[in-house]
Amino acid sequence: MTLAPWQTFLLGAVLLSTLFTLTWQVQLRTKNAGIVDAVWAITLGLLGPLYAAFSTAPDVVRALVAVLPAVWGLRLGLYLWVRNHGKPEDGRYAKLRAEWGSRADYKMWEFFQYQVIFSMLISLGLLSISMRETAPAPWVVVLTLAIWVVSVAGEAIADRQLAAFKANPANKGRVCRQGLWKYSRHPNYFFEVLHWVAYLPLAVGALYGAIALLPPLVMAFLLLKLSGIPTTEAQAARTRPEYAEYIRTTSSFIPWFPKR
Repeated sequence: MTLAPWQTFLLGAVLLSTLFTLTWQVQLRTKNAGIVDAVWAITLGLLGPLYAAFSTAPDVVRALVAVLPAVWGLRLGLYLWVRNHGKPEDGRYAKLRAEWGSRADYKMWEFFQYQVIFSMLISLGLLSISMRETAPAPWVVVLTLAIWVVSVAGEAIADRQLAAFKANPANKGRVCRQGLWKYSRHPNYFFEVLHWVAYLPLAVGALYGAIALLPPLVMAFLLLKLSGIPTTEAQAARTRPEYAEYIRTTSSFIPWFPKR
């Protein structure tokens, strides 16, 4: 069965909207919206296999579009699930729930659906690549895989370093400056954006390849300006006295040597 690209995109949007509504219903019972973080990563990654399934692109393109985003999403989603399971609601969501008051339930559903919109915008890059008519040169595949491996490995290392730091009771209320966190306040976010840069080589030569610029730009906007660094750092500044000094000496995003 073959679907037109717009039909595949619409199918993905309907599936995500439904899944996020079910996730919202779960948080109605648990009063913990943190589950959406894992659901977001996993479902965004699985749009790759969906687009590949209905694509007429060469086999190597379909394989890359199907496998790379799915592995990224499952890795990140499972990490977030394990990290948040059994824990109190993340301070970001608890703050929103308090601000929304009696309208919190509806506003939370609305918030979840906004995440669907951003997921679909980010996935447009994968959709444009899945429409490619010719096989990429071998060096393009190698470059794509190289950037992908660096980005996914870097994000996984940053996640593990932070988890190990937090697991030590002596570090409660302190700021992690170990490993990659010495060179960036948010190395996980940096590698998150880099992951979406990995698909740009595959877009070169595709009819609508320029659309592949959208995912890293949208992800950078989300993390740098909207729901990533601003909310995370606002909470950290309130709860960790060392954080002001960390901001002064450490790059916010791109890893770089700390200031003296």
